[in-house]
Amino acid sequence: MTDPENRPSGILTAREKKRLTRPENERAIIFTLAFTGLIAAFMQTLVTPIVPQLPQLLNTSPSDATWVLTATLLAAAISTPISGRLGDMYGKRRIVMVLLVLLLVGSVISALSNEILPMILGRVLQGTGLGVIALGVSILRDVLHPKRLGGAVALVSATLGIGGAVGLPISALIAQNLDWHVLFWLATALAALALVLVYTVVPVSTLRTGGSFDYPGAVLFAIGLVGILLAVSKGSEWGWGSLLTLGMLVGGAVVLVLWGVYELRTENPLVDLRIAARRAVLLTNLASITVGFAFFASAAVLPQLLEAPTTTGVGLGQTLLVASLALTPSGLVMFFLSPVAARLSAARGPRTSLVIGGVFIVIAYALAIGLMTEVWHAVLIATVVGIGVGFAYAAMPTLIMRAVPASETAAANGLNSVMRSLGSTVAAAVLGLVLASSTVVSNGHAIPTASAFQLCFLIAAVVALAGTVLAFLIPRHEPASSTASIPVVQKSSEPVAVN
Repeated sequence: MTDPENRPSGILTAREKKRLTRPENERAIIFTLAFTGLIAAFMQTLVTPIVPQLPQLLNTSPSDATWVLTATLLAAAISTPISGRLGDMYGKRRIVMVLLVLLLVGSVISALSNEILPMILGRVLQGTGLGVIALGVSILRDVLHPKRLGGAVALVSATLGIGGAVGLPISALIAQNLDWHVLFWLATALAALALVLVYTVVPVSTLRTGGSFDYPGAVLFAIGLVGILLAVSKGSEWGWGSLLTLGMLVGGAVVLVLWGVYELRTENPLVDLRIAARRAVLLTNLASITVGFAFFASAAVLPQLLEAPTTTGVGLGQTLLVASLALTPSGLVMFFLSPVAARLSAARGPRTSLVIGGVFIVIAYALAIGLMTEVWHAVLIATVVGIGVGFAYAAMPTLIMRAVPASETAAANGLNSVMRSLGSTVAAAVLGLVLASSTVVSNGHAIPTASAFQLCFLIAAVVALAGTVLAFLIPRHEPASSTASIPVVQKSSEPVAVN
C-alpha cells in the first residue's frame, strides 16, 4: 500500500529522515500545537458577534443566515474523525497542514464574501480545521517524553474551550469598531502563522498504519451524522414534528446503523467499532457528550442573561462585549488548570479528574439557579464551569489513548471530539427550545423569563450529573495490550495501563 506520494506507507524520504536528526524542542512543539488548536476553536465563535446582522450584511433571509453557523458545525463534526484516520495512515503532521490550508482558504473566501453562498463555503472550509485539535493530541503522544505528555495533552485538549472563550471578546471588539470583514482577515493571518509554525516546528510523523482509506464508510458516516445534526440544530426552525425534521433524524439514525454494520465487516474501517466499544472508550465518549452539553450551556445561556434588557426584571442589560468578557475567565481557568489536572490524572488516574470535573459543573449550575441578578454571578458561574470542563477535557484524551492501540490514536481522539460536538449541538437545540417557550415582550422583542433561565441551568446540572455517574463507571484499572497508545507500567507480571 502506498501513500499519496507513491511510496510505501511509513517510509520516509531522505529529507524527512534528515529532519528527524534535529533535536526536538518539546516546548516549541507544545506551544505550536496549542496555538493551532486555539485558532481552530476560535473559528467556531468567530461570527457570533455579527449573527444578528448577517441577514443584512449578506442580503439574505434570517433562516438562510443561520447556515453560516450550521455549516461550520457540520464540517467540523464530519471532518474530525476522517482527518484523524487519514493522520493515522499518512502522517498526522501532514494532515494538520492540509487542514490549516483549508482553514486559510476558507478564511480568504469569507473575507471576500458579501453574499451567502460563498460565505457558507468559506465557513465549511474553516470548520474542517477543528480536526487539528485531535490530531495535535495524537502528535504529542508520538513525540513527547512521557513526563511532559500529561500536561501537554491536557493543554491542547482544553484549547477547544479556551479558544472560544478567549476569542469571543476579540471578535466582539473587532465587530463593534471595524468592518466585519476584518474578522476573516485576522483568521487568515492566524491560519498562515499556524501553518508556518507547524511546518517548521512539528516533526514528521513516523508512526503510520498503512492500509486503505474507507471511502464508503466515510460517506455513510457523513450522511448519517449530517442527518442527525441537521435535525437537532434546525428542529426548532423546521418544527420538531415536521416531516423534514423527523425524516432527517430517523434517516440519519438508520444510515449510522448501516454504517456500523459495514464498519464491523470491512478490513480497514474508518472507526474501529470493536475498539470504540471497549468499556473505557465507550463510557468516556458518552461522558464527553454530557461535558460538551454542559460547556455549551454556559456559552449559550449566560450571554442571553447578561444582554437581556433590565426592563424585563431578569436581564442585566450588558453589551455583547461585556457579556463576552464575562465568559473569558472560563477559558483562562482552563488554561491555567491544565497542568494541575494533568498532575492529578498522573497521581490519581484520569478517571478521577473526569469525576472532579463533573462535580464542579454540577455545583456551578446548581448555584446558577439562585444566582442570576448580578454580573459577577455570571462570571462566577462561567468560571466554575470552566474549572470543571478544564478537568474533564484534560482527562478524556488520556482515558481514550490508554485504551486504544497507538495506530488508532488520531481516529479515536477524532471520534471523541465528535461526541463533544454532538453534546453541544443537542444543548443548542434543547436549551434554545426552553428559552423560546417562556418569554416576555420588551420593546417588541421576546426575552426569556427567569423560570426559563432557571430550567436551562437545572437541565445542564442534571446532564452534568449523568456524566459524572458515567465517569464513575469507567474502570479504574484494566489490562492494556502491548500496543497501548500511552506508556504502560508493569505490576507483578500483568501489564496495567498507567492510571
